[in-house]
Amino acid sequence: MGKISKVLVANRGEIAMRVLRTCREMGIKTVAVFSEPDRQSNHVLFADEAYLLGPADSSQSYLNIEKIIEVAKEAQADGIHPGYGFLSENAGFSKACEDAGITFIGPSPESIEVMGNKLAAKKAVSKFDIPMVPGVDHPVEDLNEAKKIASELDFPILIKAAAGGGGKGMRVVESQENLEEQLDRAISEATSAFGDGSVFIERYITKPRHIEFQVFGDQHGNYVHMFERECSIQRRHQKVIEEAPSSVLTPELREEMGQAAINVAKSCDYYGAGTVEFMLDENLKFYFLEMNTRLQVEHPVTEQITGLDLVKLQIHIAEGERLPFQQEDLSIQGHSFELRVYAEDPKNHFLPDSGILETYELPDGNGIRVDDGFSQGQEISIHYDPLISKLVASGEDRDEAIGKMLRAIEEYQVQGVQTTLPFGTYVFQHKAFIDGDFDTKFVEKYYYPDLEKQLEMEEEAREALGVLGAWIHKSKSGNSSSYKSKNHPSPWKRRYAP
Repeated sequence: MGKISKVLVANRGEIAMRVLRTCREMGIKTVAVFSEPDRQSNHVLFADEAYLLGPADSSQSYLNIEKIIEVAKEAQADGIHPGYGFLSENAGFSKACEDAGITFIGPSPESIEVMGNKLAAKKAVSKFDIPMVPGVDHPVEDLNEAKKIASELDFPILIKAAAGGGGKGMRVVESQENLEEQLDRAISEATSAFGDGSVFIERYITKPRHIEFQVFGDQHGNYVHMFERECSIQRRHQKVIEEAPSSVLTPELREEMGQAAINVAKSCDYYGAGTVEFMLDENLKFYFLEMNTRLQVEHPVTEQITGLDLVKLQIHIAEGERLPFQQEDLSIQGHSFELRVYAEDPKNHFLPDSGILETYELPDGNGIRVDDGFSQGQEISIHYDPLISKLVASGEDRDEAIGKMLRAIEEYQVQGVQTTLPFGTYVFQHKAFIDGDFDTKFVEKYYYPDLEKQLEMEEEAREALGVLGAWIHKSKSGNSSSYKSKNHPSPWKRRYAP
């Protein structure tokens, strides 16, 4: 332990660029790693040094622990930052760094191990008075046990994978009739995604909001939280839009949830950056979900309202330094939103897209931040997560931040792939979102029904234009006077934001 002089970033895309930039500002030398498709990526060109890991397959490149450690030794890196995704919550990777005498810029292997399994995490936090969703604290053995648990909890219930996250291995069950099918699907998905088919059952909260707290601990037993982020706008149980602070938390509830988050971190002797996730029901009662033992995708909104650089703080904590402040030194300044700009088609149930960024022009101006890892002319690959960038807009209050976000979305120009930018326009203009009256079912409740209506209108428009075209053709064929436009705008040119 001690000052870190060279950091290898074991990741790609926008998070690799995010970490590399802070390292450069701190005067720390940097090492990038890459797969074959990423040979000309921005993070490779930006770093002081870059090393090829292997082919596109993540198991042979970004998930290859042995190769990454080998590269770190060759480059004489004394620190490794995992970013998020890939190996960021892999206890074996943290231990491999430790064994190689390289500082892992993250928590201990033991903390990752405990919090990496939802059931183990529940057991760890049980020593504190932290509310948890009613359910079982052990893996479900078979269908008969699942039926018994479900009848005790009452439907709807939620089947969840014990390992991993990101919505994989998660199934909502409305009735006894489809319990067997959904249980089989959850187990299969969990096995495929995490190599562990263990699942457990909880009561399903019908109108939940997803609230998470950013926590930090040092290696001397000091802890703080950096307030909350609201992450309720989701598709497939995965976040798309986040904000800080939440529009529904009272100061009293914020303090209560913040202390609960710190207690979760204490339960596993945590140090570094972590995120404690809660579910908030319609009566503003909160329940502990899990702890993510890494930097979150949405960390920029926390940075915007606190003025902190969380990556810089991660590095200092990894070097053994104490937290430079106490809880009472922190306060919320303004409001901030993040829109994840994915290469996805919102009109087709957010199906991932790929292709060349033929046009790529970023918004700027006061209160606008874009964390990205791509440039015009580069390819969004089929091999990895389709996240292009994170568009962040901040203002003195929530209304001002919404206005800035809408302006930034309009300025953000992307051609070559479908993106979630139009979806962002839809959300930030929606009355329920503006009023703060929404939950994790926003997409199912509002967006999909409105999209269906929009597509019906577009189909009707096409049919009407087809009829008009046939009539004009027939008129011309009969030597009738042809229809001539008077430069009136077409009624079908109106843009309906999905």
